[in-house]
Amino acid sequence: MSVSRCGWVKLSDPVYVAYHDEEWGRALHDDRALFELFSLETQSAGLSWLTILKKREGYREAFEGFSLNKVAHYGEADIDRILNSTLVVKSRPKIEAIITNARGFLEIQKEVGSLDGYFWGKVGGNAIINDVADYKEAACTSDISDTITKELKKRGFKFIGTTTIYAFMQACGMIDDHENSCMCKQIRK
Repeated sequence: MSVSRCGWVKLSDPVYVAYHDEEWGRALHDDRALFELFSLETQSAGLSWLTILKKREGYREAFEGFSLNKVAHYGEADIDRILNSTLVVKSRPKIEAIITNARGFLEIQKEVGSLDGYFWGKVGGNAIINDVADYKEAACTSDISDTITKELKKRGFKFIGTTTIYAFMQACGMIDDHENSCMCKQIRK
């Protein structure tokens, strides 16, 4: 039986297929998981998502499971430890961005109550389901991703832009950009 997936999925790569089928576009509401996903999206700037996805376990180890409180308190010794490992992409600015962004997320948690509340509040708590006939014609930014980017940049967040934020929104399920023919497309209500 043939299964229909989004055209961007590299069928020859089981990691990519599993990510598409089991994670991408599914509603994510756990603050730790949102922080991890956001951090990984920032790491993919200038690289393929698959490169970062294949290093995800290494990032989890290097960043101690993406405990927001722990990462927010990292110092120079932690940065050196991470850069000296073989687990992550060796980019000091990107590693420092995860730490800076963690500190910003702690402030957001204090103000809003949770990362979940902050991000999902931007879409009224419900996923935006887009009509996507072909992924090549899908949007890569939106007014909402523009707004989030501006807000986070004012807070000092690093390695973000509206395209990165939009990709995060797609990945965590805030936006359903699965192709219409894809088996993962949400049923419209």
